[in-house]
Amino acid sequence: MIRVVLPAHLRSLAHVNGEVRLDVEGPVTQRAVLDALEAGFPMLVGTLRDQATKQRRPFVRFYACEEDLSHESMDAPLPDAVATGTEPYLVIGAMAGG
Repeated sequence: MIRVVLPAHLRSLAHVNGEVRLDVEGPVTQRAVLDALEAGFPMLVGTLRDQATKQRRPFVRFYACEEDLSHESMDAPLPDAVATGTEPYLVIGAMAGG
């Protein structure tokens, strides 16, 4: 069971309270987690990744185990603590400006 923490506006869009729990088949990668998230919550399609290219949207960041995974390969395995559900996979809305 993978735990995913979404920002408030995406929790509202997906009609969920708290973290989302997902079952992921096969290797636990960012791509697999996001695919499962979008399959379970189709209203989130296009909010985290571009629908055509599947690339991360600007100002969306992904974290796990206190590490920024936003620029890592989408097919790299996530840390074991995330794969076992000990630690959550965090989706964070970044801000720009000064």
